[in-house]
Amino acid sequence: MAKLRLGPVLRYVDEEAATVWVEASRPCVAEVRCADGASGTARTFQIDGHHYALVPVGGLTPGTETAYEVVLDGGTVWPEPDSRFPASTIRTPHHEAADARLRVTFGSCRWAAPPASGSSWRERGRELGGEHDPVGPDALDTLAARLAADPSAERPDVLVLLGDQVYADETSPATQEWLARRRDLDEPPGTQVADYQEYTHLYYESWLDPEIRWLLSTVPSLMLFDDHDVIDDWNTSSAWLRDMRAKPWWQERILSGLMSYWVHQHIGNLPPSVLADDPVYAAVCATPDGTDALRAFAARADADPTCARWSYRRDFGRVRLVMIDTRAARVLEEEHRSMLDPDEERWVREQVLDGQDSAPGAYDHLLIGSSLPWLLPHLIHDAENWNAAMCGGERGARWARRGEKLRRRADLEHWPAFPKSFDTLTDLIAEAGGGPVAPATISVLGGDVHHAYIAEPTWPTGTPAPTSRILQLTCSPVHNSIPRYMRLAFRFGWSRWGRAIGRGLARHARAAALRVHWRRSGGPWFGNHLMTLTLRGRSAELALDQADARQGLVRKDHRKIT
Repeated sequence: MAKLRLGPVLRYVDEEAATVWVEASRPCVAEVRCADGASGTARTFQIDGHHYALVPVGGLTPGTETAYEVVLDGGTVWPEPDSRFPASTIRTPHHEAADARLRVTFGSCRWAAPPASGSSWRERGRELGGEHDPVGPDALDTLAARLAADPSAERPDVLVLLGDQVYADETSPATQEWLARRRDLDEPPGTQVADYQEYTHLYYESWLDPEIRWLLSTVPSLMLFDDHDVIDDWNTSSAWLRDMRAKPWWQERILSGLMSYWVHQHIGNLPPSVLADDPVYAAVCATPDGTDALRAFAARADADPTCARWSYRRDFGRVRLVMIDTRAARVLEEEHRSMLDPDEERWVREQVLDGQDSAPGAYDHLLIGSSLPWLLPHLIHDAENWNAAMCGGERGARWARRGEKLRRRADLEHWPAFPKSFDTLTDLIAEAGGGPVAPATISVLGGDVHHAYIAEPTWPTGTPAPTSRILQLTCSPVHNSIPRYMRLAFRFGWSRWGRAIGRGLARHARAAALRVHWRRSGGPWFGNHLMTLTLRGRSAELALDQADARQGLVRKDHRKIT
């Protein structure tokens, strides 16, 4: 009988349908059976000896909750016998209900490293008071423990994971021991992962944690990659890419990274109707072994980013979420440097403005998911903008060479490091937030920078100001840390002195005047966090929770936005 190797992971959920992702031990038919009679089946597809299925579940009833089980070739494999967790369920929304509400919980940067004993984080936290974990308690694990202990507690309607779901370049001691049994770690890429099989081990390490496994089985999730899903500072510049492509191990790494992301994360982001028309998914499923088809797609996507779209859109009633790929869609040539290629930029604009040309507009709240924050501490913004000018030759070839070295060393590759793209996104947000059908709120959800904060923009005098409440909401990490000197740097970056230094850098770069100003209205908070937006009608509330080894999730901030 086929066994369940990984999952189930509940992915897409709407009022009448859902998808459930699983990995089985061998080729089989995967089935999801719900207590209310809804069901779905899918035959597994094979990638590099692994067998996966994304099972579409139809016939669900809006506004209900039903338990489900996973069956492989007729044998029930989930829930596990004698499980200490509540039943995994599918909750469907009812967006037309008068009291319709959406709770969106988000975060990024989850470094998964199991305790030496192999027990869960929660159990080890009880034993050692959290001191066993060098980066502090895992916020997702802590959320799972709270929900499992009280199934009636309010839980997210969707979990948005904004990058660095796995760390291909910063592996745990346990993973390094496993890698050492496969190959010589003295040979590149050393303790980093090298191929598809090693990527699958990262997902096992992360998603087989008991609390995380149960949480992902019962709360729908949306995901997007960031740099560590492939390598730190992925696609920083054209010079960076040229240097990486010269390394003999890089080709296998990038193809394996894109393939494993497509399998474990990307396809679950898509509605069943979109997935049914996806030519890559069809090609992979049409053959007993889809490895070659997926590998060919990954090679095309790496060589020409315009042939693949990792960005996507989800509408939840009158809430729209546009998830933007800020890594693979970049244009890196200095003279054309852009966060998004022209086609991707057009696509983002179309998704944001779609349906907003008539009253009432298509949505009351707009969420823009970007693994990289739009608004950063002022000094960091100005430093990245200055660096972009230096690398572009504003002060000559010598400054350009120095700028490239600094760009890589200091990770200067966020939105302000692509000044034209920063301005384009700023203008799009202002356009979407203005006019008679503007949404109540526009929130840019970001991560990456290993701390949490809230920033609010204002537009210069004489510039038409949006009527929407606009926020940069940054929440990172879910489970990682930041050195003390970086904490001090981020704090200084928000300070009056930091802003003054930044203005000096802007003058040296001959930078144009900013199209938007902003202030920090919350944070910076350091630790492992999750943010939650609660949206109902045109009202919005925001909460920030920090993981504590003894107290669980501790509320650090709560505010009404509208």
